[in-house]
Amino acid sequence: MRSALPKVLHPVAGNSMLGHVIHSARQLDPQRIHVVIGHGADVVRERLAADDLNFVLQDKQLGTGHAVAQAVPFITADTVLILYGDVPLIEVPTLQRLLKLVAPLQMGLLTVELDDPTGYGRIVRNADGRVTAIVEHKDASEAERTITEGNTGILAVPASHLGDWMSRLSNNNAQGEYYLTDVIAMAVSDGLVVDTEQPHDAMEVQGANDRIQLAELERHYQLREGRRLMAQGVTLRDPARFDVRGEVTVGRDVLIDINVILEGRVVIEDDVVIGPNCVIKDSTLRKGVVIKANSHIDGAVLGEGSDAGPFARLRPGTVLEARAHVGNFVELKNAHLGEGAKAGHLTYLGDAEVGARTNIGAGTITCNYDGVNKWKTVLGEDVFIGSNNSLVAPVDILDGATTAAGSTITSTVDKSQLAVGRARQKNIDGWKRPVKVQKS
Repeated sequence: MRSALPKVLHPVAGNSMLGHVIHSARQLDPQRIHVVIGHGADVVRERLAADDLNFVLQDKQLGTGHAVAQAVPFITADTVLILYGDVPLIEVPTLQRLLKLVAPLQMGLLTVELDDPTGYGRIVRNADGRVTAIVEHKDASEAERTITEGNTGILAVPASHLGDWMSRLSNNNAQGEYYLTDVIAMAVSDGLVVDTEQPHDAMEVQGANDRIQLAELERHYQLREGRRLMAQGVTLRDPARFDVRGEVTVGRDVLIDINVILEGRVVIEDDVVIGPNCVIKDSTLRKGVVIKANSHIDGAVLGEGSDAGPFARLRPGTVLEARAHVGNFVELKNAHLGEGAKAGHLTYLGDAEVGARTNIGAGTITCNYDGVNKWKTVLGEDVFIGSNNSLVAPVDILDGATTAAGSTITSTVDKSQLAVGRARQKNIDGWKRPVKVQKS
């Protein structure tokens, strides 16, 4: 990877490769997850620490078999599933099928058919088609290298045999390492059947050893997520220009234009339209919401039929009630717009409560920060805020009140009052504009 970051922490779709593997493992409801760490162990442990993870240190990297051996003393389950931290796209149904193969005298091995198996261990079978061994590429004969069924390294085994197999591993091979693959021949010798399962898609078992392969995993993940969403009723204008970096729940008849990024936990209900170049993060879009081009929605809830953009920014704590409207170059933070409220353009509303049907003119800002503390602005229902207003919090503007354009509002405006908070205009006759001074 040519990176200071441990390989397994490099991200695919916003989550580390190892994070994806752990997420899949958790869905199998395991007794315990043991994570064998070596290079960058402290960073890996710090980034992924969780109550259900047991981190096991492999001081010296002496091969996959040696890595598994470090975890054996901690295993209490009857079945052991062995996964790899740099194989992030493995699907839970594939692992469930593999686990079903395990019995006291049978283990499960995940294999894959490859057009070019170079670098993969080869699955050796006897005349009856039974697996007898795995031969690593560097140790394979010319005849064995013609085999196209490759080893993924993913195993499901009865735990009662694992400790014995680990103790019998040898590093007498071209790499000088303890190969986990050697347990296949041991299992056969011990009278176990090695049954196999394959992924539906070879990319499930693709690892990443450089940034080119990492990018390939990223794009495959995104296409897979795109297909999943389209199957649920989403129209993607171009699935190749769409990214999911979290967990997305969708309704039907959703339209998503190009270059949209969905991050974190995003809920999108029926009939939502998202324009091009938008980022939606940790937000909920209710039925019929429209997000126009180039908008950034983060930690917000948009009510039924509301809309935002183009070029809108909704920051954490923002709530739009039904049919509220936020226009171009409007930024909201910790602001609640009531039903039908409008902020059309060029406006900042922070720490604000805005009542139903209130209209906020262009160029309005809530002055919510005094340099130390944040203060709240409260606007009632049917308020009209003129253009270019500064609302100096804390301040209340009650139902039906109006503020004149260009006003700075610093105190309460009662119901139905007009507030004018600006200097009186003065016109000066005979005014001469400054003349540019010529520099010598």
